Amino acid sequence: EIQVESLKIVGLSDTFPITKDQSPEFLLDKRHLWLRSRKMTAVLKIRSTYVQAREAFFEKEGFFRFDSPILQPMQSEGGSTVFEVKYYDQKTYLAQTWQLYGEAAIFALERCYNTGPTFRAEKSKTSRHLSEFWMVEMEAAWMDLHAVTEFAKREIKYCIREVVEKRSEELRFLGQDPDQLLRIAEKEWPTIKYREALRILKEKAGLGITFGKDLRTVEEDKLMEQFQTPVVVTHYPTRIMAFYKPPDPDHPDEALCFDMLAPKGGGEIVGGSQRSLDLKDMSRRL
Repeated sequence: EIQVESLKIVGLSDTFPITKDQSPEFLLDKRHLWLRSRKMTAVLKIRSTYVQAREAFFEKEGFFRFDSPILQPMQSEGGSTVFEVKYYDQKTYLAQTWQLYGEAAIFALERCYNTGPTFRAEKSKTSRHLSEFWMVEMEAAWMDLHAVTEFAKREIKYCIREVVEKRSEELRFLGQDPDQLLRIAEKEWPTIKYREALRILKEKAGLGITFGKDLRTVEEDKLMEQFQTPVVVTHYPTRIMAFYKPPDPDHPDEALCFDMLAPKGGGEIVGGSQRSLDLKDMSRRL
């Protein structure tokens, strides 16, 4: 029982519209209310914890945060996927990447990173091709391919441990096993070459892929059925890689680059490369 001295009605409780109909179209129309659901709050809390852990990791590794403009005077990933913006009496573009700014900044800071929005005007609507998404990018002087792949492994493992420690309840609600995630973080994550990936796909999945073709979603999924942890795939064919990814001196048809693939349909979660220092080779390939 309570004895009320005063009562003020802030707002009347209306009928909550989200019940049986939870189709994507309906939930997007009621996005401001769907955010209150336990599922969405769990996702948002995990995302927030992950972002904070990632920031802490870069600080521990001696990196400096270096932010770049969102409106940029040039395209950096390809003219066909750029968003053009009227900038007073000139043209400018929404950022496709921070990379060109980061490459300039390493000569001042040596180790730098950025977390920011990325815009790609790709005419497709899939989980792998978004018009706007947030991306973390880093550049560091003196890192070869092995150093950068091991760095990526440490980063993801650190973030997994932090999220499990602080958000186990939310993970369980979303159907994830925190203990299993910790076990994954404590294991060794393999590094294999692109050619080894082709061999595994042929022997284990019956997929014959010619050297020189990029791995599509279906090939990545089939490959990851053979692994229980993320896997780093290196040395993709030089001819399908960007001009700034250098060829392996011992195998010129292989580039010093990598993708990190996650199991259970996670797909590519990290990508990167050693940077070329050969101006003549980059000019020729560009």
